[in-house]
Amino acid sequence: MRSPADSLVLAFSWLTVLPVRGPDEVDRDSAGRAIALAPVVGIALGSISAIVLWVSITAGLTPLLGGLLAVAASALLTRGMHLDGLADTADGLGCYGPPERAREVMKSGSAGPFGVATIALVLAVQAASLGQLAHQQLWWAIAVLPVISRVSVVLACRRGTDASSPNGFGALVAGTQSNMAPALWVVVAVASSVFAHPDRPWQGPLVVIAVLALAMVLTRHCVRRFGGLSGDVLGAGIETTTALAAVGLLLGS
Repeated sequence: MRSPADSLVLAFSWLTVLPVRGPDEVDRDSAGRAIALAPVVGIALGSISAIVLWVSITAGLTPLLGGLLAVAASALLTRGMHLDGLADTADGLGCYGPPERAREVMKSGSAGPFGVATIALVLAVQAASLGQLAHQQLWWAIAVLPVISRVSVVLACRRGTDASSPNGFGALVAGTQSNMAPALWVVVAVASSVFAHPDRPWQGPLVVIAVLALAMVLTRHCVRRFGGLSGDVLGAGIETTTALAAVGLLLGS
């Protein structure tokens, strides 16, 4: 059995471009432990986003430009694979036909009109929201957003969820999480979000609960539409959850 440190290394090697190398061979047991640590990767990515935004605002850049730089940094650090998953998922949901047809569209290798439009919209929302959060100096909110979005990944991989294909990332991680890991991370996300908005400590927890509930609904719909879970669906969940949580934390500001 691999140590927690090995699982954390695997999580970072999968989900970032940071110079860490995971094992050459990965089974479902190892994959499940790595996915359970995905929110830890979010802590690192959120901290980097907060730093990029702080430097941008301090240097006199506009909040929107700072938000765009933070979004670009996040895309670079994650190889853009979540954005690719978002585009593929949008194209798959936008096509007609059975699940097999939708999976073919997702594997085509090129982004269609639904995918391009969805990426543009989600990135615009993320950049504008992150910039506004930085303008209001809500640094903890910025840091915790990637944690919240990666809790949605742990929730999506709960037991009872089938993979859409016998091969690929989805086959490694679908159904690997017991009820304990998702529940624990939801509690952590709710507790940490109390500090996201100092003037309204209730707002963060409400946003986390609402956004994660929406993420579960989206994932369930995608699983039905595509005949199971895939890495693309997980990437789409991360990007959409980030955007929705950022908007939720700005409401009433």
